[in-house]
Amino acid sequence: MADAKLTPRKLAVRIGVAPKTVERWLADAELVPHARNRVDACAALKVDEEMIWPKAVQDRVKTGHDRELVHAYPYRSACPSTVWGELIEGATEEIFFAGYTNYFVWLEQPAFVDTLRRKVASGCRVRFLLGDPDAEVTRRREAIEDVTLSVSTRIRVTLQNLERLGPMEGLEARLSNADDAVNHVSLSVFRFDDNALVTPHLARLVGHDSPLLHLRRQGDGGMFDRFAEHTEELWSRGASL
Repeated sequence: MADAKLTPRKLAVRIGVAPKTVERWLADAELVPHARNRVDACAALKVDEEMIWPKAVQDRVKTGHDRELVHAYPYRSACPSTVWGELIEGATEEIFFAGYTNYFVWLEQPAFVDTLRRKVASGCRVRFLLGDPDAEVTRRREAIEDVTLSVSTRIRVTLQNLERLGPMEGLEARLSNADDAVNHVSLSVFRFDDNALVTPHLARLVGHDSPLLHLRRQGDGGMFDRFAEHTEELWSRGASL
């Protein structure tokens, strides 16, 4: 405050709080003001927040496994298609679509077939893990969702688009094992190198109405690795197309 030539009273007037409030801040180093007051105080004093209230900055920095959570969306449809596009474009080694149908990406991503051809040609491994359109679990899920565009139809859309791509070295597709179908249909994982988009399917809801988590790998044994291990296990038992 001395450098800014402000007394506690003048600072209080500048940021719109009572003088006694500023006095409490000065008397108790552990006391952290509300965010709006911190911003106004730092602007008035012309200093960074971490110089005055380092604890507030530290509290915002994730240090546990939740640091891998980049963003959470209440609905998959709330995640902008540009996020998907950027993750696909940014992946150089691994793209893995492990949703049960993977239907929507063909519709929402412009020139998706051409994009996949280009990624494979550049050396990126591209995989699709699908549910079996004729499986009993698929039929049960169709009854649960009870929507016009059935689960088996959505799977077949992906199969048709993969057929259009034709056999390509670096492009792989499998149907999940019947014993794994329940686990596959209830959780969609989409991996792009060290980023993943994860959707746990809720009750009767279709994928776009279920939540979505954007994860970025930060180290061994975190949330990203747990989901990656799940999909690799399903993949290992899947049947090649």
